Amino acid sequence: MIPVIIGVAIFIFSILFLVPGDPAQIILGQYATAEEINYLRGQMGLDRPYIVQLGRFLFDTFIRFDLGKSYFTRISVTQELLSRIPRTLILGLSTMALAMLIGIPLGIVAAVKQNRFADRFCMIVALLGVSVPGFWLALMLVILFSLKLGWLPATGIGGIEYYILPVVSQTFFGIGGQARMARSSMLEVIRSDYVVTARSKGLTEREVTYKHALPNALMPIITVAGARLAIIFGGSVITETVFSIPGVGSYMIGAINSRDYPVVRGSVLFLAIVFSLCMLLVDIAYGLVDPRIKAQYSSRKKGGKKND
Repeated sequence: MIPVIIGVAIFIFSILFLVPGDPAQIILGQYATAEEINYLRGQMGLDRPYIVQLGRFLFDTFIRFDLGKSYFTRISVTQELLSRIPRTLILGLSTMALAMLIGIPLGIVAAVKQNRFADRFCMIVALLGVSVPGFWLALMLVILFSLKLGWLPATGIGGIEYYILPVVSQTFFGIGGQARMARSSMLEVIRSDYVVTARSKGLTEREVTYKHALPNALMPIITVAGARLAIIFGGSVITETVFSIPGVGSYMIGAINSRDYPVVRGSVLFLAIVFSLCMLLVDIAYGLVDPRIKAQYSSRKKGGKKND
């Protein structure tokens, strides 16, 4: 995780350093004089060489844990992110939980009922899930449930009712991916010899599916789930913008439009940390699900102790 996060920090800093546009001129406006712009650039440290600015940014970020202050509001980026992260986490984790609770059972049913009506129905739902653009679905949900029916609020943040439409609009994409992966993984396992042996012992189809087939099909499902969780947090940029949710995504979009570099860097770093944590959780889950991986690490530890 550490090299990935440091690499992302260097990458995003370099991109913002090279893109055209002067934050000092944007802050002062088009009628500012060259002297005023140069003075503000010096105050903001933008007149220093690239390597000096990069070194200062890395030192402040990873040694002092200071992401700087917004160019426009002069509010600490760390403070602002901490106030917004809970909303983004609620949105992302709720979306992932709902996608797994619906998508994985759909995929299992489709695999068990292969080439039947249930299989075709589940795959149509999955195909729609991966094909329908999230922002379009979000707008359609707002038009239907907010403008036409008046059941749910269209924008803003408050109680649980404010999260229903954003979560549903993001969940639809996750359901499709989870269902397709669960189906393909289960189809590979169902044809295995040990599943045939379990059936020959007289076990019910439910026992065969959930006690023998599903545990061995979880590895690809977990991999996709971890990647989807990271994608969901990245996709929250669009969802938060559509529904005007004051989360990390909308915070970053506003900063990009106004060339507020400290905010952009801090937001991208947050998303990189979330993605890295998701991949770390996937690796940990491998050891919990697959006894072979757990035994492999246990044998390495024992071997290391003997060598010592």
